Amino acid sequence: MANSLLNDPEILRELIMDHYQYPHNHKLVDDDSYASVHMASDSCIDDITVQSKIRNGVIEDIRFDGVACTISTASTSMMTDLLKGKKVEEANEIIGNYFNMIDAKEYDPDVLEEAVAMKNVYKQANRIKCATIGWKAIREMIDESEKDA
Repeated sequence: MANSLLNDPEILRELIMDHYQYPHNHKLVDDDSYASVHMASDSCIDDITVQSKIRNGVIEDIRFDGVACTISTASTSMMTDLLKGKKVEEANEIIGNYFNMIDAKEYDPDVLEEAVAMKNVYKQANRIKCATIGWKAIREMIDESEKDA
């Protein structure tokens, strides 16, 4: 995505609303080969389950479902698109950049693609949990998969 678009608040808002209204990978599967992490927020309606299939160091699939606010749904939807098919090392780099962005630290916007739409979340401390809930779930599953490797 061109850098000029990343600074257009209307484009960023449209990206967030599109992923909220039409979330990608928004259906859980009944498959024992998937890891599953349930996440709930004590300060918001967010109550989601994230599933992933990580095999041979590759995130083959990521999905989620549950009840969540706009920011949580959109950021988790973007995350599923961004990390699916990636090697764990690549995913860890992307996740690190995402958390740096949310923490208002230096990050590489190019690796985040549409997820840069969340770049202003740090200005609203109460939304940080919403923007990171799904990302924390996949990080937990990646960490667990690396223990098993």
